[in-house]
Amino acid sequence: MKSFDKIKLTQFSHGAGWACKIGPKDLAQVLSKLKIENSENVVVGFAENDDAAVVRISNDKLLVQTVDFFTPVVDDPYTFGQIAAANALSDIYAMGAIPTFALNIFGFPIKDLPKEVAAQILKGGSDKAREAGIPILGGHSIDDKEPKYGLVVNGEINEHMLIRNSGANAGDTLILTKPIGTGIISTAIKKRAVQKDVEKAAIDSMKTLNKDAASLMQKFKVRAATDVTGFGLIGHLIEMCKASDVSAELDFNSIPFFAGTQKLADDEFIPSGSKRNHDHVSNYCYYSKQISINQQMMLSDSQTSGGLLISIAPDQAEDYVSAFNAKSRIKAHIIGKMTKPSPKLVKII
Repeated sequence: MKSFDKIKLTQFSHGAGWACKIGPKDLAQVLSKLKIENSENVVVGFAENDDAAVVRISNDKLLVQTVDFFTPVVDDPYTFGQIAAANALSDIYAMGAIPTFALNIFGFPIKDLPKEVAAQILKGGSDKAREAGIPILGGHSIDDKEPKYGLVVNGEINEHMLIRNSGANAGDTLILTKPIGTGIISTAIKKRAVQKDVEKAAIDSMKTLNKDAASLMQKFKVRAATDVTGFGLIGHLIEMCKASDVSAELDFNSIPFFAGTQKLADDEFIPSGSKRNHDHVSNYCYYSKQISINQQMMLSDSQTSGGLLISIAPDQAEDYVSAFNAKSRIKAHIIGKMTKPSPKLVKII
């Protein structure tokens, strides 16, 4: 049996970077074969590419539910639990809802790793849920060949306060509340090829809740929002553009990346999930000539527990950023704007 202090959880993760989430193109093909039936109480379901399912439970009260889990992106089990829980909670926050409780989803190689490792993963998730103000009321576990952890999260919201990815208007300003690059950095972490300060910044961001970003959305004219996770910044922006019948223009130099992301991308620490994302979004994008292939990959990098991408009335954007940055150590940035529909959904200049 390995000693606890020498365990490398990422060695048990067979994927590179963001846990090999099924790519958007493959997922669309799989889901297209399903016959979807909704009840009259379903507000948001399979037909929409939104962040969570939404069901009406009374006249104007909605239940919001999501599920997310993945294999380790870091070696410390407690930190892995924190990150997985923060990531699962993000879908609730992206829709402006308030989380109410959660359930664990846990796979663990019980014969290959000490039980204390499992306990630390679950403790990390529990402590992060407590930070969000909710209990974890149980869950389900299996004996698996590699660790997997995440949450089913339930939330509630009044219908008039629900924020979806389909309400953006041409002329809106786009805000991003966390830097991107965690997929590339996680791949380098797994291969022991990342500087400690770069690793720390990415980990601190991944385990930070989007709670403050979400609560502020209800105080401003936010028209649409989504969290940036497995499909990358461009992938999630394309979903927002399609749902809202608009296009978008991004200023590459305004997009926040973690320090060191460019060098790691140039050194070929780009996960397979990010490459699949890039392949999928390329038909929808126009890239200025000065943007390199690796920089395009960075824009499609598969994120774990990324920030919120917010489409907001232009006269509200600066005030939102100022209010958020006054209370958050991770800073939000204005990265572009929504435009009228065009053949290429996203233009990056």
